[in-house]
Amino acid sequence: MRTDNVLRYEAMDILMQKFGPVDAERFISMVKRDTFDYTEWRRGLWNDMTIDEVFTEATEHERKQAISDNSTG
Repeated sequence: MRTDNVLRYEAMDILMQKFGPVDAERFISMVKRDTFDYTEWRRGLWNDMTIDEVFTEATEHERKQAISDNSTG
């Protein structure tokens, strides 16, 4: 299991890669500012999708991630 500091560093690195520094900071500010209930949000995240659609989307994401990891490493 990662330490809190390692988790923070890796998460911020991912946000910076995906969104860039300005939008990564905006995202962090929004999460800190809002009364956002992550657990409740996750419960409803895939309500409009079948299990097969979720599986297909997850498989495609994993495939793209593997390609990305292979191209950068």
